[in-house]
Amino acid sequence: MVSTESNVIAELAARQQIAESLYSYCRGLDRMDRPLADSVWHPDGTADYGPGYRGSAAGFLDFVWAYHLRLESHSHMVSNTIISVDLNSGTAKSESYVAVWLRSAPSGGTVTDVFHRGRYVDRWSLREDLWAIDHRIYVADLMHETSNQAGPETWGRRDTTDPSYQVLG
Repeated sequence: MVSTESNVIAELAARQQIAESLYSYCRGLDRMDRPLADSVWHPDGTADYGPGYRGSAAGFLDFVWAYHLRLESHSHMVSNTIISVDLNSGTAKSESYVAVWLRSAPSGGTVTDVFHRGRYVDRWSLREDLWAIDHRIYVADLMHETSNQAGPETWGRRDTTDPSYQVLG
């Protein structure tokens, strides 16, 4: 029989791996690091983003990549994450609030910013010692769009030349 202390440690480790996977997904999208974004899904993972997309996770990332390539910048942030782990079945569930800011490339000195607030509702499983997403439902809660004058150039990069890769790898 596994001790209670061992169960607590295993559950905390699972929660931490899941939380870090959610953060890595956002980093993968924002730095246009496709292998990192792919790594949070099982190969047979699926995504339900409502009328915009329903299908394989790989297909969703293809869809998102094509869209993000047309943007000047974007930022994805998760917070308020609740994770429920069932060690016996090797499954977990999570809900994370997500804030997404998308900026179009300047056109005539003007940029369009689109701000989304929603939630990632995910089902996870443990396979080969890796927690990854089996299925995601994106729940859209709010969207706001505005046009602004283009500001100064930003330092962040949408690839592995971003300063964060010099520190974190």
